[in-house]
Order: sequence, then C-alpha cells, then structure tokens
Amino acid sequence: MDAFFLWIEQWPLGILIRENPSIWGFPFVLVLHTIGLAFMVGVNVAVDVRALGYVSGVPLISLRRYYSWMWAGFWVNAFSGVLLLIAYPTKALTNPVFFLKLALIGVGIKLAYVIRRHMVAGEGGAGAAVEGPHHVDVRHPERVALDRRPLRPVEHGAARPAPD
Repeated sequence: MDAFFLWIEQWPLGILIRENPSIWGFPFVLVLHTIGLAFMVGVNVAVDVRALGYVSGVPLISLRRYYSWMWAGFWVNAFSGVLLLIAYPTKALTNPVFFLKLALIGVGIKLAYVIRRHMVAGEGGAGAAVEGPHHVDVRHPERVALDRRPLRPVEHGAARPAPD
C-alpha cells in the first residue's frame, strides 16, 4: 500500500501543489478549500437555525434557493480536497481520523437531503413557520440543546403561546 501512496505522491500535480514556492501551490488550494467550506457551512447554519425555529419570520421554503450555493461550496471542497489528497496521500490515507471525517461528511450530505426533502414536502414550506424555542439565552446554550419540544408548523401571524 505504501508503494501506491508513494506513486501518487510522485505525480507531477502532487509535486506542483506540495513543492511550488509560489502562492499558487498549496496555499491556493487551502484558500479554495476554506472558501468552499465557508459557503457550505454558511448556508447550512442559516437553514438549520431557521429549521430550529429561531428566525420564524422567514419561511423555511424561502431558503431553498441557497442550496445551490451550498452545493457549489461542497464541490469546491471536493475538488480542493482531492488536490490536497494528491499532495499528501500517505499522511491522509494512513490516518483513521481522515476516514471518520469522510464518514461524517457522508452523514452531513444525507442530513442535507433529508432537511431539503422536508422543506419541499411542506414541513415549514408554503409560507408556514416552524415553532421552536422562542428565546436564545447565550449565557445558557445547554438549554437550547436540551430543549426537546417538538417542532410543529404554525401559520404566519398566528398567536404564539407564551414561552415556558
């Protein structure tokens, strides 16, 4: 297996990325990876915060148009990640944490599909809001994490019950 990793490391592209002294080598690939991550995580945070009910004035279905930005960020990350892998295959492919990272990326992709399917199917769609926590106290984030009240659709403009 080590011979395979060494063979990949000797590819001209891997050498160019790893040993190029200009900013167009390794630093540029890292910048691409960071930009892709910013787009992907930024959209995911916005959708997740809305799905949890924190910005109830924004219909969840209206965030659907930002999924293309999230997927663009994902593909930039996939491309730059492959370039980073070509530059350092032995370092990545002999590290079990790298495989955990890939598994968690797969779980994240599956969750993104599930959230979008619920978004399009009507849960939080068609102008409905999703009821969730009413107030976030930044001094006690564990209260948000431990809040197990179910999310339920409510109509815009409908009276909300008082917080617990």
